[in-house]
Amino acid sequence: MLAFRPEDLTLPNGHFIGGAYVQGAPEMEVRAPSTGQVLATVPRADAEVVDRAVAAARAALKSSGWGGLRPRERTAALHRWADLIEAEATTLARLEAVCSSRPVSHAATGDVTITAEQIRFFAEFADKEGGDLVPTGDGSFGFIASEPYGVIGAIAPWNFPISMAGWKLAPALAAGNAVVLKPSEMTPFTALYMAELSVRAGIPAGLVNVVLGDGAVTGTAITGHPGIDKVSFTGSTRAGAAIMENIARTGIKPMTLELGGKSPMVVFDDADVELTAQCLENGILPNAGQFCVAGSRIIVQRGIADALAARLADRFARHRPAATWEDEAGFSPIISEGQLARIDGIVRDAAANGGEILCGGARFDHEGSFYRPTLIGGVTAQNPAVTEEIFGPVATFQTFDSEDEAMALAAHPTYGLCAGLFTRDLSRALRLTRRLEAGTVWVNRYGRSRDHILPTGGWKASGLGKDLGREAFAANRRTKSVLIDL
Repeated sequence: MLAFRPEDLTLPNGHFIGGAYVQGAPEMEVRAPSTGQVLATVPRADAEVVDRAVAAARAALKSSGWGGLRPRERTAALHRWADLIEAEATTLARLEAVCSSRPVSHAATGDVTITAEQIRFFAEFADKEGGDLVPTGDGSFGFIASEPYGVIGAIAPWNFPISMAGWKLAPALAAGNAVVLKPSEMTPFTALYMAELSVRAGIPAGLVNVVLGDGAVTGTAITGHPGIDKVSFTGSTRAGAAIMENIARTGIKPMTLELGGKSPMVVFDDADVELTAQCLENGILPNAGQFCVAGSRIIVQRGIADALAARLADRFARHRPAATWEDEAGFSPIISEGQLARIDGIVRDAAANGGEILCGGARFDHEGSFYRPTLIGGVTAQNPAVTEEIFGPVATFQTFDSEDEAMALAAHPTYGLCAGLFTRDLSRALRLTRRLEAGTVWVNRYGRSRDHILPTGGWKASGLGKDLGREAFAANRRTKSVLIDL
């Protein structure tokens, strides 16, 4: 049984620096979105605490020689860490569920196991990706050396806390770096326990440091710290812009930013209506729509629009909320009351600007922060529900006649993270994947698979660089060109 009572959990608390917990004044409340109850009060890392974590990371790199070890030694340590994560899946799933929007059953069988998979995936790059010998004249010898950066400053979001921490930690460590990680102040517990497990796995203490705090204080201290060699961030476009500004002001350094999205799902009238309805539902409602690649703009060819809208409204209406710690998974809560109010405000603005609420449009009559799955029709390209990233269980429904009209509706002036395309016409699919302005395009499906080799990252204001894939490993190493005269 995975079900639990929040009051029975022992929650890790404090910053994890140099392999040990460091306490601080309790400043930030962590709440359970399923009920609104306060679970714990945690410290906020200021510049001094961040400086201590960076110093611990640098000292650990030097004393352990982590970046210069035989690569298979790094691989073996990371595999042991993945083993421990799987062995502690129940504990991690409960720590994930108690303060996040992730149902405990989904966390145990999905998030935790996927995180272990990702660690193993990147572990295997350690001895398989290196420099290159390059062609030069007979009188010289040229090569491109690949080296770790040193200390990576990583900031992870609240929507998938453990797997997003894995996105940051796994490639950085496999590439020979140390990490100072800031999880969201709303979902800190699994990152802390993962850091404990890393030391138990034999990863030298100080290579994984976790500091708790918010973006304004702790995030700013990390991204602007002169001892941080590279920054990796997943979150909103607005926060990403603030990070870029802070880095430019405090000293240039490379960064990977996976930011917001307003992704279209484009459906042609040759698509299977029932199968497509299921894909569209899965593209917007998991985690109550709180994921950056959510397909929040449904764009349908007019011939099947009415039938598809009816099926979607029926599917949306079936969902029922449940606390994240219950055994039977229900519809996820919104992470906070503030975020729920923002979602509801955009839905109300959408209706005031001519949108038709086809289903949903209000919070559930249930304890906690739960919002009904919502479908909005009759919207123009200027409607707030079309232009703004809502980060909730809300999708707009638009229609088109021609391919050109579909592509015009799919284009967004700001975002270019993902897109979905549903058609049985292979030529059309290949033709339109080239026209869609997105870092990822899914055809006749929507959402990431467990093929970790596929990189993810956005175009335009949806980000810089890539997570996952060999690109993520390469992004945690820097190159040096060497030319030797013989």
